[in-house]
Amino acid sequence: MSTPLSADRFLGALRAEGLAVVEHRSWRTHNRNHKGPWGPVHGVMIHHTVTSGTLGSVNLCYDGRTDLPGPLCHGVIDKDGTVYLVGHGRANHAGKGDGGVLRAVVAETALPADTRANTDGNTHFYGFEAINLGDGTDPWPEAQLVAIEKAAAALCRAHGWSERSVIGHLEWQPGKVDPRGFPMASMRRRIKDRLITAPSRIPVTG
Repeated sequence: MSTPLSADRFLGALRAEGLAVVEHRSWRTHNRNHKGPWGPVHGVMIHHTVTSGTLGSVNLCYDGRTDLPGPLCHGVIDKDGTVYLVGHGRANHAGKGDGGVLRAVVAETALPADTRANTDGNTHFYGFEAINLGDGTDPWPEAQLVAIEKAAAALCRAHGWSERSVIGHLEWQPGKVDPRGFPMASMRRRIKDRLITAPSRIPVTG
């Protein structure tokens, strides 16, 4: 069981991992905590935005849609590897997914198939949206993949988790396909390798 990081520790962990981070609008107090619990947190979930363009994608993830209020994640990862923070606390990103998957994440064991939608993931997962059309042809620049790797590793490092605490939306909720364009197994291998090394800077501990 892990208590969610404070805004300062969240920001510090990302920057300590060597990421370029932009604090977008009032991200520190922007959340959906009035709609349900935030925490305990158990892992990190990766998504794609189904959009193009930085500012429009970041604002969409901050504001949300008429049918799904923002924030839609905690951080948006641009194609150049910059991370834009858009929320801190409960965010509308994971929705309901498979409780068996959550138990595997907690135990850091192999993931079962996601066949049910019976567990609130917004309570238990940090979420990052990577800017990509999700059509299978929009490229994933290496800078963006490295940023996904670093962002996930930063939170795993802060909480003492392994790479098995990082999943894709498609591994959580039946019918989802994101992130489309790279396999989550290879991303977890990258995160595992990164966690062996020390962060580039000393993270914030306060």
